[in-house]
Amino acid sequence: MRPSAARLLNILVPVKRAVDYAVKIRVNPQQTGIDTNVKHSMNPFDEIAVEEAVRLRERLKDQIKSIKAVTIGPPKSIDTLRTALAMGADSAIHVEMPESAPAPEPLAVAKALRAIIEKQEGGVDLVILGKQAIDDDLGLTGQMLAGLLNWPQATFASKVDIDVAKKEATVVREIDGGGEEIRCHLPLIITTDLRLNEPRYASLPNIMKAKKKPIEKLSASDLGVDLSPILETLKVSEPPKRVGGGKVESVDELIAKLKDAGITAV
Repeated sequence: MRPSAARLLNILVPVKRAVDYAVKIRVNPQQTGIDTNVKHSMNPFDEIAVEEAVRLRERLKDQIKSIKAVTIGPPKSIDTLRTALAMGADSAIHVEMPESAPAPEPLAVAKALRAIIEKQEGGVDLVILGKQAIDDDLGLTGQMLAGLLNWPQATFASKVDIDVAKKEATVVREIDGGGEEIRCHLPLIITTDLRLNEPRYASLPNIMKAKKKPIEKLSASDLGVDLSPILETLKVSEPPKRVGGGKVESVDELIAKLKDAGITAV
């Protein structure tokens, strides 16, 4: 028996275009940020989010109505959306920004996502996104979005189970002492941790199919949000180079060197 339309879930997966994890990061000559003229790809934690959305559909089969990816960024960000579509997302939204515009801050992103969710016909039942982006490492967007929507949140997820009939999710979270299992009602915000899954590689047929999947273009003004940064970066510099260590022949020599350096025993 097919579930009724009212029980079908709509999943939204925000993804971010970031400097590829394998690139060696360098500060630009102006010291205003990092050099971005390098290879970019989808933020790895967001890849995990897309993969989890696709796996949920594989497990729940016809109980998932749609998986929609969304990104906020310059024209090149469409490549990130194409990757999400090739992995299994059905459609996408691109909130396009000028190439020269600074990256939006987490609060602005959360407000834009809230506006997108409120505009979705049929609503959104589940938002899955990476716990952090590897470029700024802030890890704030998911929590801010949950606060703006007044939705429950399950952060740092390492396991996700959905009961569509009950509109309920059971999530295991990564915490310092191990794992914490929580139960939340939908709609829900989930942020993904590394242990949740291993993202699949997009096959060539799926990459070709992704080119035909719809991508909706929006602007910040369409959503009624301001993506201008609130914070000002004064200067970005590389950390000081580490000085090499030295070897000592005995404990007495070590103690003498520590004393010379002004380090005394407690």
